[in-house]
Amino acid sequence: MGFDVGAAAYRRFMGRYSEPLAEQFLGTVAETVGVPPHARALDVGCGPGALTAPLVARLGVDSVAAVDPSESFVAAARARFPGLSVHVAAAEALPFADDAFDLTLAQLVVPFMTDPVAGLTEMARVTRPGGVVAASVWDHAGGGGPLGVFWRAVRDVDPSATDESHQSGARAGQLATLFRAAGLRDVVPWSETVTAGYGSFDEWWETFTLGVGPAGAYVAGLAAQQRDVLRSRCAQLLPTGPFEVTAVAWCARATPPV
Repeated sequence: MGFDVGAAAYRRFMGRYSEPLAEQFLGTVAETVGVPPHARALDVGCGPGALTAPLVARLGVDSVAAVDPSESFVAAARARFPGLSVHVAAAEALPFADDAFDLTLAQLVVPFMTDPVAGLTEMARVTRPGGVVAASVWDHAGGGGPLGVFWRAVRDVDPSATDESHQSGARAGQLATLFRAAGLRDVVPWSETVTAGYGSFDEWWETFTLGVGPAGAYVAGLAAQQRDVLRSRCAQLLPTGPFEVTAVAWCARATPPV
């Protein structure tokens, strides 16, 4: 899938989007439902810590736990946040007791769960009654995610390619539907928009050569000539000089079942 990579590569590829998204995502949750100063929070699929960082800043490292199936990401999170309780684990099998957290979040993780409903059900299980479960997913199906131009170029040169539009939750309304299927109550959907800047087309393209995620895996699997064709098509779709990419994320929050 392309996530067994170093934290630095991931942050260069997606961090410029995921880090501001984390601030906005958590900020909206805090503004709408409140996050008490001593709340216990869990970051599911923490990666190298985009969402963990604002959680730790708000609540303190002793009140935050995190999990990720990637050993390299877990190691990076431990190094970045000394004292953090972080485990190698999948969302579908969280190593925590029932009702252990006030707030359980998953940023950009639901599409990569083996069983999204099972993962969200587990998130609900470890969240206390009256607590909050929340998640976010890029708008890959609507072309509003950060990789929209890339996947458009891929489809132009390789119509048989599989992009990320089929991912769970990637279409408007799907994330809320998954929440309800997991038994979560009072589901509230919303969206967040972030913008990332690039100094040049070359800077943008270079991040796709790092092997991160499905897009990076796709590029890594191309022969040199195929890669050049794709790069040329991407260059036709983007400016050569400084430019910005705007990305939309679908979000939802809810409460666990009684």
